[in-house]
Amino acid sequence: MIDKVSDILIEDYDYPLPDERIARHPLAERDRCKLLVRRPDGTLETRVFCELPELLPPGSLLIYNNTRVINARLRFRKPGGGALIEIFCLEPVMPADYAVNFASDHKCSWLCFVGNSKRWKDGSLSMELDIDGVTVTLTATRESREGNASVVMFEWDNSGITFSQIISAAGEIPIPPYLNRDTEPSDSSDYQTVFSHIDGSVAAPTAGLHFTDDVLRRVDEAGMSRRELTLHVGAGTFQPVKSDSIGDHDMHSEFIAVRRELIAELADTSRPVIAVGTTSVRTLESLYHIGCLIAAGEWQGEVPQWYPYGDGHPRLSRQEALSAIVGYLDAKGSPALLASTRIIIAPGYGFKVVDGMVTNFHQPKSTLLLLVSAFIGGGWREMYDYALAGDYRFLSYGDASLLLR
Repeated sequence: MIDKVSDILIEDYDYPLPDERIARHPLAERDRCKLLVRRPDGTLETRVFCELPELLPPGSLLIYNNTRVINARLRFRKPGGGALIEIFCLEPVMPADYAVNFASDHKCSWLCFVGNSKRWKDGSLSMELDIDGVTVTLTATRESREGNASVVMFEWDNSGITFSQIISAAGEIPIPPYLNRDTEPSDSSDYQTVFSHIDGSVAAPTAGLHFTDDVLRRVDEAGMSRRELTLHVGAGTFQPVKSDSIGDHDMHSEFIAVRRELIAELADTSRPVIAVGTTSVRTLESLYHIGCLIAAGEWQGEVPQWYPYGDGHPRLSRQEALSAIVGYLDAKGSPALLASTRIIIAPGYGFKVVDGMVTNFHQPKSTLLLLVSAFIGGGWREMYDYALAGDYRFLSYGDASLLLR
């Protein structure tokens, strides 16, 4: 199975995306975007996103990602009006726990991309910040290099200030590079979902950007339930696959957190599980494989990229796998599962948890497009041709789709 999936050629997941079809900004009313509905028989229909509550299967369990995008891009100037150095925070190193790191009140370190890196060979960079009337000096020092990234230590001189406050004051929202524009003040709210409240992502879970309080209210009124989980979106999420076959593509690792109560509910429910966004899909499907690893005594904190396709996979039922996680958490006295996942979901993958998904229209040659193709059993090109012919808007600020199995 691994060979069959890893031999998939990424050129088969390419399509022409005219620049003018990339949405540079969201619509003024989030929930008025187009919604392409793909039903289990493959039929396609154009609706409006605000109609979603009427289009979901009765009794659905709607699950979305509550992560919040941080101001991950910081710009420092070398002393004396020197070169501009951009530091893009990717994930915490010390402390490694997101919440603990953001609560740090003196120093912390992050794995970062460094722009204009050749101009920063040694020494520290600094900037002065005004945080609620308090002047704070922030210093950045590169401690080591990790491939094409660096570990950067941040220190500041006022112990009453947390790193969450520091990054909010010093950084800016890191909008995707394919928008081909600078971050604007409106992105601070436009690039956040209405249900975001757990800091950690460096890119938005964009399917959630279409939701409004009114849509969520009508989901509740329709008798459906809403649940949340956390996957902190990494910078690699939207990167195209650069190798010829996906077997040579290394999936990025992303942090996930899911409460015990939701895992227990998923283990026993017969309700349709609808995931909002590919990040929620990856998290929910990873839960199944984490349970299999726990049951086999092989759990080491991260789901390997190719584990779902291995011959040694125990192939448990969903209930068996998720119940194994519940038992594991109960034995540890833990209220939530904290883990990482590297799984790649591509054609040939067998879905175990998700019955439907809300998602945007993704970049050519991306792992997200592979996931969509896997979910609908092929036919992605027909769907994307339909959207291109129907004047849909693409990528992060673009229109949405509802895919049902």
